Amino acid sequence: MQYIRFSLLAAFVSVTALAQAEVCVEGAVEYGLFASDYQDFQAGERILARSNQPIEPREVIPAKLGSKFGVRYNLVGKTADDSPLTLLYLTPGVVTPQGTRHDKFVVQQKLVPGAPQEVMAFEFTEPHEVVPGEWHFMVFQDDRKLLEQRFTVR
Repeated sequence: MQYIRFSLLAAFVSVTALAQAEVCVEGAVEYGLFASDYQDFQAGERILARSNQPIEPREVIPAKLGSKFGVRYNLVGKTADDSPLTLLYLTPGVVTPQGTRHDKFVVQQKLVPGAPQEVMAFEFTEPHEVVPGEWHFMVFQDDRKLLEQRFTVR
């Protein structure tokens, strides 16, 4: 009888631990400027790059078209039915040509269990996006902050 109780308790603890498993960042977070050999960026132009595009570690980002900056990180504990990630980009105030000011951009991103890495990046593709000042990137799952990184654009 004691063995059965112990087995049931162990099974309950295991199931509870699985139910409470949380997505978390594993290892170092890469951050900085995504490397590109392309130099002559035009407004509206985007260059498609590989997912393993090198990142030059830095917090100061050049204020020019084509600058792509952000973070790359590994998540563990992902399942397809988990809550999505919320990518929060706090900006110094991006003003569109129509006059709308954006102090933040919010993106919802579903978790993909087989994806080896996650990326949160911003690329200056339009002149009005190139705003000097502090850019603050944060990744959340529900109310839990998973990571944050600040950049200075100048």
